[in-house]
This record gives sequence, structure tokens and C-alpha cells, in this order.
Amino acid sequence: MLWGDAHLLAVFKPAGMPVQADPTGTPDLLSAVRLMHPGEAIGLPHRIDRPVSGVVLLGRTPEALQALNRLFRERAVQKTYLAVVTGAVDGDLTLEHTLFHDAKAHRARVSDRGVPVSLMLRSVLRGDRYTLVEVRPQGGAFHQIRAQLAAAGHPIRGDVKYGARRGERDRSIALHAWSIAMQHPFTGEALRVEAPLPDTPTWAPWRTIPPA
Repeated sequence: MLWGDAHLLAVFKPAGMPVQADPTGTPDLLSAVRLMHPGEAIGLPHRIDRPVSGVVLLGRTPEALQALNRLFRERAVQKTYLAVVTGAVDGDLTLEHTLFHDAKAHRARVSDRGVPVSLMLRSVLRGDRYTLVEVRPQGGAFHQIRAQLAAAGHPIRGDVKYGARRGERDRSIALHAWSIAMQHPFTGEALRVEAPLPDTPTWAPWRTIPPA
């Protein structure tokens, strides 16, 4: 657990674990948290993709889940990601696209029809072949970050679905839900929770670089 009070929990999801039960039967985050907190009405107001690591927020009561759902619906929750992307990225960028959810292919596509979304991008550190970037999505469309970065010519390392040349051995992608920030729905206080970078070879070259 990263943080918690009587209403909310913030937990770390490792890459490869689904946030909730799926047909594969792989152990999932929601079921694990419910086992750790028997008798509580643990609910999930948002999701991150299976190959992505990072912070996930949950409600501990029906009232808390309802409040979190409202905050996410009103886009009052600021989610910040870190990603290792192909190529050189300099400075600050804003990516604007319209994404269509291709359910049959289980991917998002840039299209004339769909949902308009934007992505705030900031270069943190450049390497020889990759750049560590801070990403703030505006919108929340299916696979938004992955699709927009690929459309801009910077696919995420390991994300073969969206153009990476090769995958990682553990099938993760170098996308990490680094922090989540909002006004606490019950106390009114500012709340920000960070998840440390995974201790894996993919992230090892970047672990000593604190995002500004």
C-alpha cells in the first residue's frame, strides 16, 4: 500500500497484473486488495493497462467509490505518468489527436471520428536511443497515451502493439503511473500520491533521475 485513510486506498500495481479479474484467471489487483481488507466494500474507480505499472486509487466504502467516480468523471483528478519512449524528445510538447477505439483489434487508432484528446509531454532525460518523458493525459480515452505517443513517432519501449521494435521479456511496457493528485473528497485537503519506479532492468537506467 502506498497510502490510505478511512475512505481511500492508493496501491502499487506491478506491470503484468490486471487491475481486475479477466478471462485469463491471472491474479488481479482488486481481488488481492479485497482479500487484504475483508469486510470492506473496496471499489475501483479507474484502471491502468495490464502491462503498465504504478499507482491505482480505490474506495473503501460505497460513498467513497461514488465520490471518486464523480471526481474522475469531472476530470478533477490529475494523473502523471513517466514513459521511456523511442527517439529524441526535447522541451515541452502538447499532442492533439482524435482517437477511435477499435474494439475488434483491441487498440486505439488516430481517426477523423472518435474522441478528441490531448497529451502534455515534458522531456526529463535523453539517452542514446530513448527519452524519459513526463506525460499528463487530458481526456482518458482507451490506450490514449500509448496511441498518441506512437502517432507522434515516439512509441513506448516494449509496446509492440503500438510500434515498438521489440517487446520486453516480462511483457511490460515502459509506462508508469507515477502520481495521482486531487482534492480529497471528504477532507478537502490536497492529496498527491507517488509510486516509485519498478525495480526492473527496463527502468534501471532512469531510477536515479528524479523528475523535476
